[in-house]
Amino acid sequence: MNKKTLARDELIGLPVKVNQCKDPSWVKRAGIIIDETKNTFLIRIDDKNKRIAKNIATFEFKQNREGIKINGLKIAYKPEDRIKKAR
Repeated sequence: MNKKTLARDELIGLPVKVNQCKDPSWVKRAGIIIDETKNTFLIRIDDKNKRIAKNIATFEFKQNREGIKINGLKIAYKPEDRIKKAR
């Protein structure tokens, strides 16, 4: 799995960590993605659902023990369109 294939894959259910963000309160927060829209992720963090805009953060996804970092701007598409458009 690499950055390009992950950007085109289903992200709901994956563990995610916010590496960089314009809002410093989000940095290093981690959880599970439970929903996705064109511009946001809904992440389950400590038994609470938190929504974060994709375009303000860099995310690290854990898959098969490796961390893959992706800038949120590169995946800011509707989930069904991201499969075709993600770069």
